[in-house]
Amino acid sequence: MPELTPGRRRELKARAHALDPVVLVGGSGLSTRVLAEIDRNLKSHELIKVRVNSADRATREAILEEICRQIGAQAVQHIGKVFVLFRENPESSQAP
Repeated sequence: MPELTPGRRRELKARAHALDPVVLVGGSGLSTRVLAEIDRNLKSHELIKVRVNSADRATREAILEEICRQIGAQAVQHIGKVFVLFRENPESSQAP
């Protein structure tokens, strides 16, 4: 997946501003079910917010990297306990 340009990142941040988190990574951490839910939401919406209930910043950063690596998403923004993720849906870009 190509790297997000600064202009594209700015556009995605603006779109994400009004969104609410659709997936919660709880105390059990990043499970296969949570990854599957993130994947489903990215297929439907392309741009989502994910909330991580971990107090440790290093842990949250590791979770963000793992999500991006496993499902091919790109991190748009990481503010506190909320991630903004993007993955282009090729099916929606082919629509007339």
